[in-house]
Amino acid sequence: MNSVRAAVTLLAALTLTTACGLPDKVMTPSSVDSQTIKIGAVSSLSGPATFPDSTSAAQAVFDQINDSGGIGGRKIDYIVVDDKGDPAATAQAARSLVTQKHVVALAGSASLLDCAINAHFYAKAGVSAIQGVGVDPTCFESSAISPVNVGPYLSTAENLYYASEVLKLSRICLFIGIYGNTDEAYKKAVESWSDLTGKKPLMEDRTIKAESDPTPFVLRAKKERCQAALYNGTEPSVIAMMKSAKQQNATDIKWIMTSAAYTEALAKALGKNGEGLYTNAEFEPFTRTDSPLLSDWRKLLIGKNVPLSSFSEGGYLAAKHIVEVLKSLDGPITRRSVTEALKSLQPIESEMTGTAYEFGDATEHHSNTAGKIVQLRNGGWHVVSKDWIRYPGKID
Repeated sequence: MNSVRAAVTLLAALTLTTACGLPDKVMTPSSVDSQTIKIGAVSSLSGPATFPDSTSAAQAVFDQINDSGGIGGRKIDYIVVDDKGDPAATAQAARSLVTQKHVVALAGSASLLDCAINAHFYAKAGVSAIQGVGVDPTCFESSAISPVNVGPYLSTAENLYYASEVLKLSRICLFIGIYGNTDEAYKKAVESWSDLTGKKPLMEDRTIKAESDPTPFVLRAKKERCQAALYNGTEPSVIAMMKSAKQQNATDIKWIMTSAAYTEALAKALGKNGEGLYTNAEFEPFTRTDSPLLSDWRKLLIGKNVPLSSFSEGGYLAAKHIVEVLKSLDGPITRRSVTEALKSLQPIESEMTGTAYEFGDATEHHSNTAGKIVQLRNGGWHVVSKDWIRYPGKID
C-alpha cells in the first residue's frame, strides 16, 4: 500500500505536467479500420492495486456481440493496456490506444491513475471514455469521461445521508483516508450532506492511512460515543478495523463503509468479527443470487469465468452502454461519430442501477447517484435497503 500511496501522490503534478506537454491540437483520424471497431481500456491489471474484473466483464460482453455477428457485420476489437499502477505507463497506455491503435472510444477502464493523468489528453484527442470503475475525482470532473459507478465521494455522502436520515443517528463520526488529490472531493461530499441536512459530523479524522494501526481510531470512536463511524478504507484496512472494533468491544457503533468493502473475500475473512457492518453497493447488490435484475449479467460472466463483483458489474455496464451507442449510429463508426453520439446521448435506463446513465455535452459527469445498503450478518451480505437510496443532494 505504500507504493500505491506514493503513486497517487504524484497525480496532481503529473496531471499538470501531462497537460502542459500536450500539443495545441491532437491529430485524430476521421476514419478507422473498416474491418473492426476498436475500443480501448486503460486498466491496472498488475502492480500494487489491480482491477481486472472490469475489463474481463467488458470483454465478455464484446465477445457475445461478436459471436452474434458484431455491429453491422464488424467485430469489436477490444484492446486493454495494463498501466501497472505506474504513472508513466498510464500516460503511455493512453497515447498508444489513441494515437497508434486509433480506438474510437474507451470503455470498461478501471485504474487508480488513468483519469487524473489522461483526462486532459482524451479531451484534446476528441475521444470519450465510459469508465467501468471511476476512482480518482477527475473521473467525475472531465468532459471526456463518464463513469458508470457512484464513486467513493458520492458514496460517502450517501452513507452520511443513510446514517442521519434513515438510521436517524446524530453522533456521526468520520475516518477518511486521504490519498493523492482526493482531499477536496471528500470535503465536498461532507459539505453537500451538511448543506442538505443542516447537520455536521460529531468528529472528522483525516489522518488515517491504509497502513495505520486501527486501534487508536476505534478507541477514539468509543471515547467520542459515536453512534455511527464511517470509513472509506480498502478491503484489508476494513478487515483490520472491524477486528479491532471487536477486540475493543466497539460493536455497538454502527460501522458504515464505502463500496470497496463490499466483497465476498471480506465477508469470509471477517466472519463474526464483521457482524453488523454496513457498506454501500453502487449497483444492484451482486451477492443477491436470486435477483432477476442480475440474471443476464450472472449467466454471461459465469459462462466466461469472470469473477462476480461490483467491478465486473461496472465493466459489464460500460460495455453494454458503448454497444448501445455503436448500434445507434447510421453512418460510419469513427471516433468523431461515437463522440458526437455520446454527447447527444439520451439517458440509458438499467435495472442494475438506481439512476439512468448519462454522458452528454457537459464539463463533468456523475449520473450514478444511487446505491443500496448491504449488511454483514452471519458471515454473509444481506440487502437492508429494499429500494434504491437516491442521494438528493449535489456535489459541486
